[in-house]
Amino acid sequence: MKRAFIPYPHKVLKTPAKPVDAITDDIRAIWADMVETMDAMPGYGLAAPQIGVGLTLAVVDCSDSRGQAILLANPQVLHASVQPRDHDEASPNLPGVSAVITRPRAVTVRYLNADGMVEDRDFVNLWATSVQHQIDHLAGKMYFDRLSPLKRKMLLAKAEKLRAIERMGRA
Repeated sequence: MKRAFIPYPHKVLKTPAKPVDAITDDIRAIWADMVETMDAMPGYGLAAPQIGVGLTLAVVDCSDSRGQAILLANPQVLHASVQPRDHDEASPNLPGVSAVITRPRAVTVRYLNADGMVEDRDFVNLWATSVQHQIDHLAGKMYFDRLSPLKRKMLLAKAEKLRAIERMGRA
């Protein structure tokens, strides 16, 4: 089931998500909804808080053809490369704006997989960017929290202006 995105600045987007104790059918159902929601965006990843679920669940699919989603519970970065990678990031929770964010080009991540097993996996380039973006969401952070205070303020002001224009169009 495709779920709605929680609009920024909702509290769930600013609150660290709770760890998942075990992979259950309920968790698998949330993941299935997340994959369907991510594919409908379209986007490369989704964290559970983005749809109002305060659990440390994420999905990532940076494949050229969909259907390659990696399901992660309690993901944590074990190692990050020194080499940086820039990418224009955005979020459906704050539509209409984006910013170039610099992150490590490669990361090793430990997480619980869909079978409930601990897995370590290396992610590179866009996959690494998306996984780190989702881990930020799980920590209660948005991509623009990585900007300087001035750039962040300008981005949020632009987003608010776009929301005001949208509200006027619906009135």
